[in-house]
Formats: sequence, C-alpha cells, structure tokens
Amino acid sequence: MTFDLEMIKAYYATMGAKIDAARNVVNKPLTLTEKILYTHLTEGAATKAYKRGADYVDFNPDRVAMQDATAQMALLQFMQAGRPKVAVPSTVHCDHLITAKVGASTDLSKANVENVEVYDFLSSVSNKYGIGFWKPGAGIIHQVVLENYAFPGGMMIGTDSHTVNAGGLGMVAIGVGGADACDVMAGLPWELKFPKLIGVKLTGKLSGWSSPKDVILKVAGILTVKGGTGAIVEYFGEGATSMSCTGKGTICNMGAEIGATTSTFGYDQSMERYLRATGRADVADAANGIKAHLNADAEVLANPELYFDQVIEINLSELEPHVNGPFTPDLATPISKLKEVALANGWPMKIEAGLIGSCTNSSYEDIARAVSIAKQVPALGLTSKAEYMINPGSEQIRYTIARDGFLDVLGGMGAQVFTNACGPCIGMWDRVGAEKQEKNTIIHSFNRNFARRADGNPNTYAFVASPEIVTALAIAGDLSFNPLTDTLTNNKGEQVKLQAPTGDELPSKGFAVEDAGYQAPAADGSSVNIAVSPTSDRLQLLAPFTAWEGVDLKGLNLLIKAKGKCTTDHISMAGPWLKYRGHLDNISNNMLIGAINAFNDKPDSVKNKLTGAYDGVPKVQRAYKAANVGSIVVGDENYGEGSSREHAAMEPRHLGVRAVLVKSFARIHETNLKKQGMLGLTFADKNDYEKIKEDDTFDILGLTTFAPNTPLTLAIHHADGTTETILVNHTYNAQQIEWFKAGGALNIIRASVKQ
Repeated sequence: MTFDLEMIKAYYATMGAKIDAARNVVNKPLTLTEKILYTHLTEGAATKAYKRGADYVDFNPDRVAMQDATAQMALLQFMQAGRPKVAVPSTVHCDHLITAKVGASTDLSKANVENVEVYDFLSSVSNKYGIGFWKPGAGIIHQVVLENYAFPGGMMIGTDSHTVNAGGLGMVAIGVGGADACDVMAGLPWELKFPKLIGVKLTGKLSGWSSPKDVILKVAGILTVKGGTGAIVEYFGEGATSMSCTGKGTICNMGAEIGATTSTFGYDQSMERYLRATGRADVADAANGIKAHLNADAEVLANPELYFDQVIEINLSELEPHVNGPFTPDLATPISKLKEVALANGWPMKIEAGLIGSCTNSSYEDIARAVSIAKQVPALGLTSKAEYMINPGSEQIRYTIARDGFLDVLGGMGAQVFTNACGPCIGMWDRVGAEKQEKNTIIHSFNRNFARRADGNPNTYAFVASPEIVTALAIAGDLSFNPLTDTLTNNKGEQVKLQAPTGDELPSKGFAVEDAGYQAPAADGSSVNIAVSPTSDRLQLLAPFTAWEGVDLKGLNLLIKAKGKCTTDHISMAGPWLKYRGHLDNISNNMLIGAINAFNDKPDSVKNKLTGAYDGVPKVQRAYKAANVGSIVVGDENYGEGSSREHAAMEPRHLGVRAVLVKSFARIHETNLKKQGMLGLTFADKNDYEKIKEDDTFDILGLTTFAPNTPLTLAIHHADGTTETILVNHTYNAQQIEWFKAGGALNIIRASVKQ
C-alpha cells in the first residue's frame, strides 16, 4: 500500500525546475542534500544561495512522524494551536511505552492495560486531527516509516532523534522536538540553520563478517559524538550502491550518535528493490523517472572535496567488524583489537546478554544473517553462553520471519522474543537483577549505550555491534572472542569455528502480514471528543508559559554545574519515567537527576542556597520556584546529546530555570530550549566554566537589547563579595528572540490564531 502518492508525484513534478533554480543561484553542481533542501524551501524556487552553518532557512517538510512518548507533548501543544486538522501527513507510532520482560504476548497485553489512558488519548487526538495511528505492537516508528512512508528525495521531521533512519531511502529526515512538529502540523514553516555537508565516500564491497553497521561504527570512531553537529552526512560511491536499502537505513540511524542533523544516500537499485518489496512499486516507478535528481551531480561524485566541507573515505573491502563502547557509542574498537583493549581497561569479559533488533538493526536481512549464525549452534554442538533477546522492528518483519522459520531457529538458541517495540534500547527492559547494580557486560545491535540506558544499572557495560557479531559473542559469552579467527569448544570437547554470516536482502517469498496495526483517521474528526481527566497522573493539559518580563535577569541561583557528559538521558531519564511523558509536572520530578554535580561528583545532589542543605535537583528547583527565585544550569561540552526529547527543555522551563549556559550544545536540544522560551547560552571562553562556583549568583545582562550576533554579559557574584563579568554567546536569530520574548514559540502560534 502506498500512502500519499499524489503528494509524492506532485513534489517530483516540480523537483527539476527547483533544482535548476538552485544551481543558478549556488552557481555550482549540487550534492543530493542540497537538492533536497533547496526543493523544500518555503519560499519556493531558490532566489539566493544560503551559507552553510550560518543562515537560518525556512523549509516545508513533506510529513511528520511521532512516537508515543514524544507524541503526547507534541499533540498537547498542537491542541493549543487552534488548528482543525494537521496541514501535512502525520503519524503516531506506539512503540516506546511497552516494557520488555516476559515476552511479546504477555508484555503487550500488560502495556495495553497499563497505558490504556495514553493510548486512548493518542488514538482520539489522531482521529480528530487527521493523523495516522499505529497501534501498540505494530512496530518501531523508524522501521514502520521506512516500510510505509519514506521516499527518495523527500523531507520529513520526527519527534525522535532516530528519525534520520529514513535516510536509507534517500530522504532528508530530521529529529526534532514536539514544538517543531507542532509548527509543521499547524502549517507553519520549519526553521533550520543551513547545514554543513560531510561526504563519506564508500569504496569496495562488504564481505564476510563485516556489515553496514560497521560502517557507522567506524564513522562514529572518526567523528566522535559531536563531530557531525550542524552537518548532514551524505554517503556515496560504489560501496554505497553495493549495500541494501535497509543497511543504508542502519547507517543513517546511528548518524544521530555523531550529532549529525541527518544522513542520506542517493537513489539506487537497492532502494528500488525495497520499494517494490514493500508494496510501493508506484513510488519506485516515479523515482526512476527522475533518478538524476535523486543523486548528487556527477561533478560532485567525481571531485567530492570541492563540494563538501569534509570528506571521509572508507574502503569496505578492508573494513573490519567493530564493537563500540562501553558507555559511549563513539569508542570504536576493531574486533581484532577488542580482547587487548578490554583487558587493558578492565572491562568485564563475561557477556551476560546479547540483544538484537530495535529500530537500528531489525530488517529481514539483519535477522537472516543472525539466524545463519544461530543455525550453527546445534549443528556444531554448541550451547549459547549468554541470554539472547530480539525486538522485531515491525509486525510485518515479525510475521515474515516467523513464516520463514527464523523465530524457530532463534528459539532453538534460547532466544526470548519481545514485542515489536523499542524495549531495552530505550530503557524499557525490566531486567531481573538490575537493581543489584552489579558490574556486568552486555552486547547489543542498538544505537546508544549510555550508562543506565538499557536496564537502569550504571554498572552495565553495554557494547554496540552488528546483529551477527552480537549473536556470535552471545554464543561465546566472552568479550574476548573474535569469530573471524577464534574457535569454540563444543559439547564433545572439539574445537569448532563459526562460519561467516549469510542472509537474503529481502524475503524470497515477499513480505507478509495479517494485521500491520494501522488505524486510519476519521474523514471528519470535528465531532471527536478528547477527554483528559484533571486528576490523571499520566496526562496534563498545558498552560502557556509566561512571557519575558522585559528586563535583565538578576539574582539567579546556580541550580547545578553539570560535569562531563550530560545527555538528554541525564537531563530527563526515560525508562520508568516514560509513563509521565504526557504530564509535564510529574515528569519534571526527573529533571537532571542523572547529571553529575561538579562540586561533589554525585548525581541528584545539589546545594539549596535557601537552606544550605543538599537535596535532589528537582526538589531544590521547586523550592526556588516557590520562592520566586530564578536559576541557571551550567554544563559541559555537547550538552543535550542524544534523544530529541523536548522534556529535557520543558522541565527546566516549567520549574523556573531561566538559562542554560554550557561549553557547547547538541543541535536538537539547543533548538528545543529556544522553542520553549529558554535562554541557551555558551561560554565565549570555554575556560570560564571553571569560574563558576557553587554559591555563585548571576545576572544576565543585555537582554533589553537582545539581538542576533551580539553576545550577552554574565555577571558572576561570588560568595566572598567579588564579582566577575564574562561574555556569553548565543545563536538566536530575530525570530527566535521573539520566541524568547513571547515565552515560547507556541505562544506566538496561539496569538496568530486569535488574530
């Protein structure tokens, strides 16, 4: 089934003329990324060239996707916008709120009971406003989008950082906060700083144990978790065209882990095959008609260093499987060096669990290659040493791999099959014994491995690898095992060797499914009622944030000076807190409880200046709010790395934090702060971070003349009576300054409706 075919055809019909206009103003050949961006300008055909990394640009994305945890806040905001229906095709996917514990059937049934209030809310809002609704168990948002909605050359936004997965089908797909989604659903332009471009030239061809996952694991090691910030990564070359469409999706998916705005690939035969296999031959036919528009210009491919800001080249024929981690997805180790590095660092060598699937690696090809390893367990007389679990990416994938006998093979290895949902990947894993916080090692094919993320245990050393490497190491139960060279001892005492994985790119019998889990919205939703109980602890209607007072902010207390990595997991944890994603006040009780206080090296322990005592971060901030005392949060590099969750910006806004001052921001989090009317500031001199003391108070000066490209001044009042002043930078443009003045972007939308 093809969704929105007429929209796709209409876009393709105008693409050529808009690309010609862009070439004329840019005056040089275009990358694929530039073609997609310039053909989605709000202004229509380009009339000027935009400066990368500098100019803010308005775009009209083709669609919006939301997962259930972030959709609650996005739709609560949309309900306040005064619009009768979404302006662009939009969908909600119920994949985040299902706990993985016993197995698919039991876990899904329990989730349907526990989350009924939220699911009913999302279903009714979707029905009312013309939004497609994918029920619990239908699958993970990014896999479902790839199977049903992604199309070459398109542009979409999604309220999840791994929206970028759709780049595997040649899209520019970008993770955003719910306020951005609200804007686009309300028919407003979407603003983005025109990104820089990183080109990755892939030569050679993957073989043996190497997989597309190893490409992005290698790239993460090169660029680190912030090397892609403000940039779109475009992959090209013979190595790119030799990979499957879903393999490309895996690479794009984990592009979020290098901070990239998104990643994408040019249209090729693998994408055509995937479109036809997923029932979208009409989209493939349309794309074939404009194939040149869906790839970079020939001159770009011939001399990429002239057209990209940075070029990386990787020879796939020489690429070794990698294992990344622990605790950060950019700590890349080739499999041949893993034993040496693990022993040198004292990592726990025994692997307790191997997990595959998730939105990153749950394609038919991924599972097929893992199954080819699992088949060898009984054949070679082996027994898997670690627990083994799988989260299928969609009901279509689950049904098809069940039909083809894959689940039987995995079951023979002792695999536990969880619901078609995120589960352990986002912390929704009720892991037996995790509460003991014992030091242990797991390996998975997910995308992130921050401390506490999978099971809540800060002492779980989580490593990221391809599904086939995860399967092999789960069988061995040993982090030092290299399946390319090492042997295992079977039940007869013999030394046996695993053979390299194999697997079909697409099912030879085609995909199959009985009920994909889709609910179409009502043709006319005007009579649909949406009820939110005032006593609910899961849902809470939003009240507008207050506007700026019109004066400089003075007498602000320091809430916390966060030390080191401070991701959105640290700022607003997931796991058990996901259930409060629709209730801003309740979820604010997790604000910054994972951040490490630079003054005592403890999480959730900060000094309350009103009492002199130490207490949890949310409790101290609530005390400041009750006393009408503003506060400031200070952070380190790449603050807000990780998920798109806007709760990390809304919670401090709700509790009365006035500014966040850091060495540098992750892109999505900085935008989320701006959208909510917060001040997101950076040290002009990063060494000034050291000047911040525990008992300081602050004045933010220059707000009455707040203007683009003009630093503000921070007065730091120390407890000894001395004062230092430093410059702090910002990236606010004129429109974003209006968001700040109005108390948030949504307040401006509300005002426009009233007019």
